[in-house]
Amino acid sequence: MHTKYLEIIKTPIVTEKSSNDQNNYNKYTFKVDTRSNKTEIKEAVQKIFGVKVLEVQTINVKPKKKRVGRYSGFTKKYKKAIITLEPGQTLEAK
Repeated sequence: MHTKYLEIIKTPIVTEKSSNDQNNYNKYTFKVDTRSNKTEIKEAVQKIFGVKVLEVQTINVKPKKKRVGRYSGFTKKYKKAIITLEPGQTLEAK
């Protein structure tokens, strides 16, 4: 496995909505490198997990303004990818 693929896929996003999509629609959500495109993300998921990807949807999440007491700032921006797998396949690391 090439380290380039491991740099593209950063972390899974585990929320109530993403868990529901996993169980009902075979969709998985990841934080990915902001410079990566859909084909790179598709290749990375296929190489790392050994599955067939049907579709990749990407979203650029903008920073939100947050405040703690009198200090204010912004959250970090990131790119989110929603990966749809072929029917009957699940993600398990090799």
